[in-house]
Amino acid sequence: MTKTASLLPSDSGLTASMSSLDGLLREWLPRQRWFAGKDRPVTDLRLLSLTELFPGCLHLLVHAGHAGGHTALAGVPSPWGTPPPGDCYQLFLGVREHPSPRLGRALIGQAQDGPLAGMTVYDALQDLRSAQLLLERLRHPGTAGPLRFEADPAKPVPAGLVPRVLDAEQSNSSLVYGDEFILKVFRRIQPGINPDLEVPGALAGQGCDRVPAPVAWFHTTQPQEATLGVLQPFLRNASDGWTLALHALATGSDFTAEARALGRATAEVHLALAAAFAAGGRCENGRMAAAMTERLDAAAHSVPALRPFVPGLRSAFSALLTCDAGPPAQRIHGDLHLGQVLRAGREWFVIDFEGEPSRPLAERRSAQSPVRDIAGMLRSFDYAARQRRPWRPQWARRCREAYCAGYAARAGWDPRKKHGLLRAYETDRAVYEALYEARHRPDWLPVPMAAIERLAVRGD
Repeated sequence: MTKTASLLPSDSGLTASMSSLDGLLREWLPRQRWFAGKDRPVTDLRLLSLTELFPGCLHLLVHAGHAGGHTALAGVPSPWGTPPPGDCYQLFLGVREHPSPRLGRALIGQAQDGPLAGMTVYDALQDLRSAQLLLERLRHPGTAGPLRFEADPAKPVPAGLVPRVLDAEQSNSSLVYGDEFILKVFRRIQPGINPDLEVPGALAGQGCDRVPAPVAWFHTTQPQEATLGVLQPFLRNASDGWTLALHALATGSDFTAEARALGRATAEVHLALAAAFAAGGRCENGRMAAAMTERLDAAAHSVPALRPFVPGLRSAFSALLTCDAGPPAQRIHGDLHLGQVLRAGREWFVIDFEGEPSRPLAERRSAQSPVRDIAGMLRSFDYAARQRRPWRPQWARRCREAYCAGYAARAGWDPRKKHGLLRAYETDRAVYEALYEARHRPDWLPVPMAAIERLAVRGD
């Protein structure tokens, strides 16, 4: 029996173990790419759930509280029974008596106090043995405390697949097994079913093959039901749209054929989503204009560079009150850009249906205008074009036109003819980008700010 196992039988032991981890996690969490509160000091860590997944590996849900009133979910009642502001995070912590030099960047530190005093703590998802054992849990559905592991019996997963961690970490952590499957582990957790499990499963039921279907998944029942991770087929030899676009820019290659095919693929996914989920009715432009304006005001409070453009940006949102309502609301991707699409052979595939993790889960699962997805992709073409100097705006314009043309050919309506809607959603997206870059990548802030100036001053 490991030293960690002796902690688990009693609630007092679970609570006491947090005293061993508190100091280490306060220092380690803000350094992680997926941690949302980098601009706010962690003032409180609360243990929501602790399970020994297997000997030497602890699964935790922790609530990180922050000083001040700002949070991505400010004003939203906390369904976890813990006071906002703050966020819930999923952690896999390995615990060893003797540190291994192979831990490298996975190392978190050595516990100084409490039941784990003297033990080395590390991120278990970056440990080969722990990653293999996690896959075994998914291969054999069952329970571990409040954790539930489930799988599609029609899609067996072979044993012995060698894991590796994807270097391109974003808001989650991903493990690839034998170049056959990819496991996305959600880091920031909200109660309810995650769209990245719900949507691909529903699309598979529609026969849509542009989205890899779930093979296995796991969730928790405590403190409330929440999706924790999803295993899907891995598209080997596929390249993401961002990489392909940058390569085209670097080599001077034309990308319009790819953009047109991507527009068509997006329309096919939208059509399948409309068939898989109940219709959302007409989009309420007035409500959307108010929400966009509120987000703009909040972003301008945090990003001083936005403030001179606020009046012009508000005009983009107020125009929603008089423009065409556009296509009916429906389930959408929610965070569509070139990094969320893969090209394998001649076909495009769409991945990562989680939406913007900073948004409440109910909002991410709600019916919205498909124009929002289109605007996200159009902004992504602009992002790609600005990665090289001199900037090539004509490249972005050609891609935007081709993408919209491909979308129109399959969807039956043309996004370019919804100018007021498209401008408003692009503006909303650019405001989001400015806030994100200011917080996480200040050197990139000029990219969305160039769009902010264009949308506010010229309105196109």
